[in-house]
Amino acid sequence: MTQPLFAIGDIHGQFDAMQGALSKIEADPDFPARVVFLGDYLDRGPQAKDVIQCLIDGIAAGRDWVALMGNHDRYMLKFLETPRFRDPNTRDHLEWLDSRIGGRETLASYGVDAHSRRSPEDIHADAVEAIPQAHIDFIRNLPLMHVTDEHIFVHAGIRPGVPLDEQVEEDLIWIRKGFLEDTRDHGRLVVHGHTALHVPQRYENRVNLDGGAGYGRPLYPAIIEGRAVSLLAGGHRVPL
Repeated sequence: MTQPLFAIGDIHGQFDAMQGALSKIEADPDFPARVVFLGDYLDRGPQAKDVIQCLIDGIAAGRDWVALMGNHDRYMLKFLETPRFRDPNTRDHLEWLDSRIGGRETLASYGVDAHSRRSPEDIHADAVEAIPQAHIDFIRNLPLMHVTDEHIFVHAGIRPGVPLDEQVEEDLIWIRKGFLEDTRDHGRLVVHGHTALHVPQRYENRVNLDGGAGYGRPLYPAIIEGRAVSLLAGGHRVPL
């Protein structure tokens, strides 16, 4: 019999919403079961530090949690290496501190003054002092995929037609074009986030669980049983 799994899409610094999602999961009749977090714990929302600490504490306490890497999580690592790093995967090669990315909100959660009047170098110096090494190490060591017999959990998606062991990081945390419109069966159901919707959506070969929490919309926890996916809401399940 297929064991159910739970999944939570992009959190984006919304710690209160994360706690609410975990409460819904823990109230489900099939809990306890593995919970997979699909990445993007940082940026835009005000509580990124709390989100990372919660993940660290939960995993250390033995909770059956798998936390994957998202593009926003890697963005912070790139900033800590190079304060003026511009990611070529963004349309305008944006810096992490650009308002469209949301890095300033993440830094504020760590007590860093990231006001736009300050230079990236000055902000970087404060960030290096303020962000705990344990948080940096945790993010740096996040896996890119979690694969079961029936599922591929990943932040953004996969490159269709490429074997899983040949997938590259840039695609796994950034891909949209070439994946979202592809309708072929990937052999397993792909469970991803990254592309914000108004509510999660189920497609024939994949399910997108990014309901736009980074833009103030709800965070939707889901239960996945084989290829059946349902959202958890108000004590009941809503099939996708």
